[in-house]
Order: sequence, then C-alpha cells, then structure tokens
Amino acid sequence: MKIKIIIGLFIFCCGVLSAQEKKWTLEECVYYAVENNLTIEQFELDLENAKIDKSDAIGDMLPNFNANASLSGNSGLVLDQSRNQQVTGTVTTASGGFSSSVNLFDGLRNIHRLNRAKLNALANQYRLDNLKDDIMLAVANAYLQVLSNKESLKVFRAQYAVTEQDLVRTKELVDAGVVPRGDLLEIEATAANQEQQIVNGENQVLISRIGLAQLLQIRDYENFNIADEEFDIPPSNILDNSPKTIFDKALTFRNDIKFSLSNVDLALKDLQIAKGAVYPTLGAFFNYGTRYSSEFRNPLTFDRIAFADQLYLTDGIAYGLQLNVPVFNGFGVKNNIKRAKIGVERSRLQLEQDKLDLETNINQAYVDVKSFSKAYEAAQKTLEARRLAYNYTKERFDVGLMNAFDFSQSQSRVDNAEAELIRTKYDYIFRLKVLEFYFGLPITLD
Repeated sequence: MKIKIIIGLFIFCCGVLSAQEKKWTLEECVYYAVENNLTIEQFELDLENAKIDKSDAIGDMLPNFNANASLSGNSGLVLDQSRNQQVTGTVTTASGGFSSSVNLFDGLRNIHRLNRAKLNALANQYRLDNLKDDIMLAVANAYLQVLSNKESLKVFRAQYAVTEQDLVRTKELVDAGVVPRGDLLEIEATAANQEQQIVNGENQVLISRIGLAQLLQIRDYENFNIADEEFDIPPSNILDNSPKTIFDKALTFRNDIKFSLSNVDLALKDLQIAKGAVYPTLGAFFNYGTRYSSEFRNPLTFDRIAFADQLYLTDGIAYGLQLNVPVFNGFGVKNNIKRAKIGVERSRLQLEQDKLDLETNINQAYVDVKSFSKAYEAAQKTLEARRLAYNYTKERFDVGLMNAFDFSQSQSRVDNAEAELIRTKYDYIFRLKVLEFYFGLPITLD
C-alpha cells in the first residue's frame, strides 16, 4: 500500500514539475486559444443550433403521423355514445385511432426554409471562423508583447551589470582621490534608476504574461510562461504586392466577408419565404378511428358485443384535401414582404461596409508595415550612433576627462535607444504578420 502511495506522489510531482517547466511557443498558444476560448465554444453551440434548424426544415416537408387513445368511465344517468342513448348505470368507453397529414403546397416556403437553414448553418460557420481569426491575431499580439517586454528586461539587467562595474571602478577612483565624490553619487543614482527600470520591466513581463494567459483561458498565471526565444525580423516579400492586390485576394477567403455575403443570401431567402405567404396552401389528410362501450349491445338480442368485435364494427376512416386561399390578413403578409425587402437592403449595405472596412484595414496595415520598417531601421542607426558616442564618453570618463553626470546622460541615451529598438522591432513584426494574415499566410515567426 505504501509503495502505491509513493508511486502516486512521484507521478503527481512529475506532472507538477512538467507543468511548471512548460514553455509555450506561439503556435501552441494560438492552437490552445482556438481550442479553449469560451466565446468560440458559445459560437460552436450556435452552429449546432443552426444544424438543428436544418433538421427542423427537413421535418416540416415530411408527413406527420399521430396516434391517440382514451379510456373513461361514467356512473349514473350517462350518455352511451355507442348507441347515442341515455342509460342509467356505469358505462366504460374507449376510443382510439391515428391520423396523418402532409403539406402538398405552401408557396414553396418549406423549400425556402430548408435552403435558409442550410445557409444559416454556413453563416454560423463563417462567423465562428472569423472569431478564430480575430483570436489568433490577438494571441499573436499578446505573445509578441511578452517577448518585447522580456527582451527589454534583459537589456535593463545587462545595463545594470555594466553600471555595477562602473560603480566599483568609480569607488576605487574616489578612494584614490582621482575623481570627486559627486561622480560616485551620480553613478549610484544611475544604478538606482536602472534598478527601478528592472522592477518595472519585471512587472511589465508579468502583466503581459497574465494578459496572454487570460486570452488562453489559463488561470495558473504563476507557472505560465512562453519559450525563451529571440526572433529576428522574418523575411517577407509581402510589400511586393500592392494594397489593391492584397485586398482583392482577401475578398476571396476572409471569413468576415463570407459571413456578410451569407447574410445577404439569408435576407433574400427571408424575402422568398415572406412572398410565399400570398399563395394558396394545399394539404392532404388521412384519419382512422374506432371506439368501444361497455353498454354497446346487439340491437336484436341485446347481448353485449365483445371488445374486439366492437372495434371492428365501429371503426372508420376519413381522408381528403384541404385548400386555404389567403384573401385578407390585416396587411400582415404585405408588411412582412416590405420588412424582408428592407432586410435585404440592410444586409447589402452591411456587406459594402464590411468590404470598405477591410480595405481600410489593409491600407492601414500596409502603411504601418512600411512606417515601422523605417522606424526600425532608424532605431538601429540611432542605437549604433548612441553606442559609438557612449564608447567615446566612456573612454573620456575612464581617464577623468568627463564628469559622471555627462557620462550617465550618455548611458541613458543608449538605454533609451535600445528600448526603442526593441519596441519598434516587435511592432514591425506584428504589423508584418497582420498584413501577411490579410494575404492568407499563417501566423508564424519563422
């Protein structure tokens, strides 16, 4: 028994350690978010409902079949329905039968409802896929934000390590009387400021990790982390295509556009269903019934007739056709047609608006890629220049030709340039992936 407990604890501890050591890649985050997002699960339920509506529409086109049976007892002066006479005593009666009816013609509304149900299921699928697209972009943005904050934190720690070395060296120079004590205080102030940057950087990493975990519906924030990877600007030739080319391709596969198109088709089906109400409806029916009474007697011998014989003697059938012609229904049919026409026009306007929004977003994404590309190149040049200037000032500071304040200012400019380079780098990567996503390329950092 003890051995089983020890083995169980070992397996549990291994599972906990495995969960703590797991580092999530971008692809894993995207896949997990799509599989576990609560809104996606709700939309999937809507899709299942749409499929049930399709089954309902098919069922409305089939004949119905219903059976019925009843049993009752009456005491005193009662009506014997089998003989249609008043009798005194206790009478037990029973009846049963079945009926069936089918709609032969209803202005093709049942056919249109079936087609509408199919379109609605397709529209819900497009709606679900569009939500997945939005979540994938949101996860990619959050993931890159975590990476950006992690790289910034690494830079802050590396800068602090260099400052610590400068602090040690400056203390030695102060003790030797080479430089004034004010320079030491200035370096200490710089170190304190960098310690604050490290604390803020750690907080930013934690907050961004929590934000990403919330997108993934993961509540174990403390043990959630992403892979410690460094990504360079991925190669891409997306800018070889014009915004018009990207927009034209996006129209062929974007799920939000497909969803809008399906809404137009749904509105047209609603109009056809509304117009079908002006036509006559034709249906067929068939009914069979029989009955039993405990006081049903032979009219010649007055003997009670057996149960089975009564069912045979009293059964009957009814069948026929039923035609309904709409003449006047308080303007209801006419107004429903008008509403359906308005719905068609509204869905068409929404489609054009969605196309316009997509074109605007693509043009903005295209401009963002070019802008952030230039900003990243400028940040690289700025950092290179700041580092050269810093190296020059450091040489002067080391030989006592520059005071600590000017040296710390030079170092601060390098810090700002490195932070700006990291920010523009990941902003550029994300904008690049957004534009590629509009072109139909998957979200990867390869």
